[in-house]
Amino acid sequence: MSTTAPRIPPPSPSAEAGALLRAWRSARRLSQLDLSLEANVSARHLSYVETGKSQPSREMVARLADALGMPLRERNALMIAAGYAPEYRETSLATPEMAPVRRALEFMLAQQEPYPALVMTRHWDVVLVNDALQRVFGMLAGRAPKHANILCQIFDPDDMRPFVDNWEEVAGDVVRHLHEQIAAAPSDEKSRALLDEVLAFPRVPERWRTREAGSMPLPLLTTNFRASGTVLKFLSTFATFGTSRDVTVDELRIECMFPADEATAERCRALRA
Repeated sequence: MSTTAPRIPPPSPSAEAGALLRAWRSARRLSQLDLSLEANVSARHLSYVETGKSQPSREMVARLADALGMPLRERNALMIAAGYAPEYRETSLATPEMAPVRRALEFMLAQQEPYPALVMTRHWDVVLVNDALQRVFGMLAGRAPKHANILCQIFDPDDMRPFVDNWEEVAGDVVRHLHEQIAAAPSDEKSRALLDEVLAFPRVPERWRTREAGSMPLPLLTTNFRASGTVLKFLSTFATFGTSRDVTVDELRIECMFPADEATAERCRALRA
């Protein structure tokens, strides 16, 4: 009786993987030749992969994902579509192994005092906030935001929208960013669902439902909050972790809000005092 282990056949060619590659290549405006040169693969082999005639190796999928600059979550999706196990883990921030990440985030939020700061995901879901942000929102609305998603906070008339003094500028800018995010990541279904959700709120301009080709963003946009005659003006910077190897870490965004004028700075210092 033979004791040789049964040979596991390789995954079959996947049309889904080919469709994903074509979509990402189109989003990056690369020809098959451009992508094949960038990934150091045969243009003919790439053509066969995109049409589902050929099964790419795991190494080839990784090289193509690198060449296309795909986020880690979408790289995992491409691996699965090609019949392989995901390459990157997605670890909860609550786990012990993520303690160094949590400490770094908490340190950055604390360093931003007395000015607001928060940590969110790539899809604008709030992960952490500092005390300064809670003080500002408490002064404006007398309560915490209704939604855990920044875009829903901005667009919902029953949330923070009434307190954004330059709402149309701010909301229009984040919609532009969301359209660009969708265009740059064609397999990002969560961003598409988020866009549909925020555009369903009342009194959203119809023109925001489509991406404005060639639109030029403002050089610098402040977010102006108003409540009871008080106006606070903030400008924001965003930071990410470098060389992340985990989906959770890869999608974290740290927003630090700085006062755009001395009156706002004084008000933030007074709120802390």
